[in-house]
Amino acid sequence: MSKIKIVLVFLLCFGLYKGYVAFTEFEIGVSDRVAEIEVNADMEKQGEVIALMMYLGDPPESNEHLLVKNKSKCLEMKQIAEETSFAYYECAVIDATLKGGKIIKINAERFYYDL
Repeated sequence: MSKIKIVLVFLLCFGLYKGYVAFTEFEIGVSDRVAEIEVNADMEKQGEVIALMMYLGDPPESNEHLLVKNKSKCLEMKQIAEETSFAYYECAVIDATLKGGKIIKINAERFYYDL
């Protein structure tokens, strides 16, 4: 009889674990789908993002910008760009208007990352 109780306790624990995993994956999946729908629908949204900024001229003027996922990726791309170009590059946290996963307009530059 005690073996049956142990098996039932294990089954109960397993069921609770599977329920927890299903619930957390559902929450993550919903946020991913919402982000995908926003990109596909070409909705404009404002927010703080990390961007690789390219400056040209004297005095330097912002010429191009590229939306980047995180700081480390931006610094990696900056290093590659500076090795292959004569332009000045910076990784910056900016307040921007985004549409379709691209930066449409830069509203304000917050701060910069350096190597």
